Amino acid sequence: MFDQGEILDESKVSVSIRNKALNYGLGCFEGIRAFWNDSQNQLYIFRIYDHYKRFHESGNALHIPIPYTSMKLIPWTLQLLRKNNVREDVYIRPICFKGANTLRPNLLDQYNRVSIYCTQLTYMPKPAIKVCVSSWTRSGNNMIPPQAKSTGNYLNSGLASSEARLNGFDEAIFITDRGNVSEGTGENIFIVKNNKLITPPLSDHLLAGITRDTVMQIAKNELQLPVLEQSIARTELYSADEVFFTGTAIGIKAIINIDHRMIGNGSEGTITRNIRFLYENIARGNNPKYFGFCTPVY
Repeated sequence: MFDQGEILDESKVSVSIRNKALNYGLGCFEGIRAFWNDSQNQLYIFRIYDHYKRFHESGNALHIPIPYTSMKLIPWTLQLLRKNNVREDVYIRPICFKGANTLRPNLLDQYNRVSIYCTQLTYMPKPAIKVCVSSWTRSGNNMIPPQAKSTGNYLNSGLASSEARLNGFDEAIFITDRGNVSEGTGENIFIVKNNKLITPPLSDHLLAGITRDTVMQIAKNELQLPVLEQSIARTELYSADEVFFTGTAIGIKAIINIDHRMIGNGSEGTITRNIRFLYENIARGNNPKYFGFCTPVY
């Protein structure tokens, strides 16, 4: 793994039990995917520049400035993947956290530590999932800003996700304090209605997802679908023609049942399937039009 400017064996990296990130959640992170293309014998990192741009934006918003530029982090990420000889789909996790061991939950301490590790990922392997609307409200923009990927904010996600699984669902959907649909516990959400693609605006307490942005580009440029960013009421989920999640980890995942109500015909819809097919080809470096999104490792 990478830690503070060095590629090290993971067994040599440790964090004190007194660390403020561990005690208070004072950190931010990114999630990046790299996709193996067997026919090209190549590993492609998807939209790495955009991910590291968001990493820095998260740090700036939270008083956790990232001490390394993207132009340093990107070569280190490539070196890490090469050092591990990664030749399969992989998830990459950069994290920056308060390295100090003092007691106060103070974000103004100067020591910000950066680590990067990579791991295999199996994330909801089902082709389509059943979800519920959570009883937990999404953290608001004036609480713990969801536009920043902060470590502390994922307790909110953990509570909602655990509740969903305990009740027999695969995942949860958050509602805002005003009753609008926000996002999943780690995914953005889209609905299809009357051949229009609709997703909540950032003002409804959600992360500006990079997969979300990719899907919006695919829908507009490849499928000529109108794409709307507008608030979605809970009941609009139940009457949607199609619903799906998007995210770095989950990719494009059809939602076929919400709160025990079947969505559409109870299987992945045509528009969701088309978007997923296009996205997967783009991410694996098979679409020359979008090759700028892909950074080859080897």
